[in-house]
Amino acid sequence: MEKLSLVLWQERELLDDLLFRLEVEQLVLASGRTNHLMRAARDVEATLQQLRETEVLRAVAADLAAEQLGLAPNPALSELAAASPEPWSTVLADHREAFESTTRRIMELADANRDLITSGYRSARETLMALGDPAPHAYSPDGSAVAAPTASRLLDRSI
Repeated sequence: MEKLSLVLWQERELLDDLLFRLEVEQLVLASGRTNHLMRAARDVEATLQQLRETEVLRAVAADLAAEQLGLAPNPALSELAAASPEPWSTVLADHREAFESTTRRIMELADANRDLITSGYRSARETLMALGDPAPHAYSPDGSAVAAPTASRLLDRSI
């Protein structure tokens, strides 16, 4: 049980680290200073890779704990908590609650980041389209498209 608890602590720390890295990514996106966006995204991906590796360690430790408790392999954390004697029952239940809370916050933040990226992409695409060929901006009385007269455009190269 002690080995499982140690792996769970390590996984909780990585989830907190992922939450931090997602918050940094969100700040970069919200500020519009996208020159650091790739670095922020790499940091998120590196933390996700560490989490995947830790999940393997947790699965092995959970199977060993399940075997000691007479449970089937690949048990849920709630099953382990229910079958464990005190203090391990409380410790495992606390880990489970922390995982649920942190995972919920991570999902909310990831969704918000995805929305920021999507709106930024849409804005950039619309800006680039406006710089291209003149598109119809109005219609004539017979319903045919009429292009607006070509006008000079200024391009801000900081886009």
